[in-house]
Amino acid sequence: MVYSLTYRRPPHVDSSRASVNGDEKARSIGGSMNSQSSGLSFGIPDALSFDRIINGGTCPPCTTRDFMNYLVYIEYAAENLQFFLWHRDYVKRFSALPPNDRALAPEWTVEQAEAEALANQTTTAPIYKRTDSAPLTASMVDLKNDMFNTPPRTPSAGGRDSTAPSDYGWGENDSMATPAKSYQKRAAGAFAEADLKWQPFTIQPFREEISRVIAIYIADGSPRQLNLSSKERASLLHALSNTTHPSAIHKVIQTVEWSLRHQSHINFIRWTICNGNRPRVIFARGLGVAGIVGGILAAIFITLSHAGRGWRALSAVGFVIGVATLVAAWKGMCVVSHALLRSGFGAHVSQVLHGMHHRHLRPWELFAEDDDSSGDLELKKGSFDTMGSSNSYEDEPWVAKYEKRNLIRKVFDREVWIQEPALRQIQDTIFLQALGCALLITAVSVAIFVALPKGNYY
Repeated sequence: MVYSLTYRRPPHVDSSRASVNGDEKARSIGGSMNSQSSGLSFGIPDALSFDRIINGGTCPPCTTRDFMNYLVYIEYAAENLQFFLWHRDYVKRFSALPPNDRALAPEWTVEQAEAEALANQTTTAPIYKRTDSAPLTASMVDLKNDMFNTPPRTPSAGGRDSTAPSDYGWGENDSMATPAKSYQKRAAGAFAEADLKWQPFTIQPFREEISRVIAIYIADGSPRQLNLSSKERASLLHALSNTTHPSAIHKVIQTVEWSLRHQSHINFIRWTICNGNRPRVIFARGLGVAGIVGGILAAIFITLSHAGRGWRALSAVGFVIGVATLVAAWKGMCVVSHALLRSGFGAHVSQVLHGMHHRHLRPWELFAEDDDSSGDLELKKGSFDTMGSSNSYEDEPWVAKYEKRNLIRKVFDREVWIQEPALRQIQDTIFLQALGCALLITAVSVAIFVALPKGNYY
């Protein structure tokens, strides 16, 4: 089963968030969520929609982990997905709190945000009445150290602390880049830079976790700093200084989700359609050009000889293989046969990447099996640790190993079967398109050579 032969793979989307306002982002996000059953959108079938990937409804290489790897190693924007996953988990945990705990963190509305901005412009007191309204200083932060040496806790009705369970591994032994006190000082510095002179409520639930989020994602120069404008950052800090309710992050999460849905997700599917690495694709393009040149030369030599016109049709073989390979390689796919040296046996195995629905292993996947004991652990503590350090990967072992790999090995690297059915259908469609284009160009080219008179030169 294939899609329509008029199918076009997703276009590459550049960053253009600045040209879209908040209302347009909200409408586009809602439209994206409501159009999952409306067929192809941006060349992406419903089976590969953003929500299906995030909810775990897809197979490799289109899973959430594959999406995260793409954002870490290719697009360099993993902080958006990390922040999105944290917020989704945070909303669930906040909603699970007892009513009396949730009441400590009132909802943050648009009207309150506007009034807060006006209050700061006129240097008046904030909207909420505060019992700890002294200016926020480092010394005052140190006085609260007791509250920031444990995971996110909320006061229970019985006066004891209760830890809300998290899907992302909050615990006493969490590995953090810096101590809790350092997170709090970074958050205090971010509030100071936003001209917030009042200390946030410390009794509100998840206040420590919010401080860590500010230090990791919001503060200027943070390890996973989100790409926010100064106005967006200031508005978010104003809201978080008043409440830890998820609504305080609504505007920012809307911006992050818009970027994920309308840029990163589209580019991810476009990138995933490619079943070969860059050296293999370049190799396939070279073979395509060689096939076309071979077809042209064969047609010329036969035309200049005493052979009959019918023999010139043999050049169609070179044209079909060359054009089909070149068109598919232009779209990032490898459909050519190749001889793969099977290590240890010395036998040559003829296979086709597309025909067998195979894909090359990514560079970071090639060496994962070499360190199985720590591979999953590193991944969890790295890209999927929402409170981890920066997303830099230059020091990962696979980088140096892959750079030392010779070009021939990169061209004929290890392969794995594509498990996602929707992705296989897209690739089948592209293959048929390439084959149809090749047959059309071949028919025209061969017809031209057949129409030419004999050369009778030899």
